[in-house]
Amino acid sequence: MGTFRVSVSKDYLGFAAAHFLTFRGHVCESLHGHNYRVAVTIEGPIDPECSFVVDFAVLKRILREQVDRLDHRVLLPTRNPKLAYREDAGTTLVEYLGVQRYQFPTDDCVMLPISNSTAEMIAQWLATIVRSELVATGTVIDALDLEVEESPGQTAIYSERIGESRSQTRIDR
Repeated sequence: MGTFRVSVSKDYLGFAAAHFLTFRGHVCESLHGHNYRVAVTIEGPIDPECSFVVDFAVLKRILREQVDRLDHRVLLPTRNPKLAYREDAGTTLVEYLGVQRYQFPTDDCVMLPISNSTAEMIAQWLATIVRSELVATGTVIDALDLEVEESPGQTAIYSERIGESRSQTRIDR
């Protein structure tokens, strides 16, 4: 017996955002940006009443809400031990290893519960949201692959096999 997979990859499922990474040792890269693109593949059983794995409209709505939230923002990872944040009069101040490095208008920032603003961590965070929201609609998911492309030919894919004891990340660099 075969399996079914559905994928969504639309031009409007992208976002432009600024970020910076922290590296091993004491290196914090310069602020820069990407025109990210997001795609998702869901594997699961056919709904016997509707004859689909997932309603494409629902999947696109979930993804669109998330990419719109990130669009034209600065992505800041809140679980990075090298970074500290302080808000003052509508400004978010970013300290790297105790030294102020950046300041941004708070309204332009998205605080993400990730360890670094890498494509891998963004993909995992988005996958968690997509899975949770789909399950809340009653969608049964066997597997989920979420892709974050930060530029053509530079993509991270987070793969989750539901029910397996571990998740894995595949990286296409």
